[in-house]
Amino acid sequence: QVQLVESAGGLVQAGGSLRLSCAASGRTFSTYAMGWFRQAPGKEREFVAAISRGGVSTSYADSVKGRFTISRDYAGNTAYLQMNNLKPEDTAVYYCAAKSAYYSVNAYEQYDYWGQGTQVTVSS
Repeated sequence: QVQLVESAGGLVQAGGSLRLSCAASGRTFSTYAMGWFRQAPGKEREFVAAISRGGVSTSYADSVKGRFTISRDYAGNTAYLQMNNLKPEDTAVYYCAAKSAYYSVNAYEQYDYWGQGTQVTVSS
């Protein structure tokens, strides 16, 4: 069992940066691949980024590639999403998620545990 708690998002101007964190409970953080998804009003939840259990492999949606970076800190049982050069279309509720293996990382139905979500708003 893993519990995920995301940090507060926020309001940022276009071109700005924001870092989200996702704190995981328990001692099994290293056994889970971690992912970030987002959902804008009226849209389906979409994949943003994922990182493997060992932190060696990462995957990004084309829309965020080169702007967002996913990372993880094993000492603090925390996953991060660094978001740079934010655009208004990045506005959404962001969710972190955990799954046991690093495959089909862009499929939200494959994830076992979810955080509560945090709002990110990018103004133009």
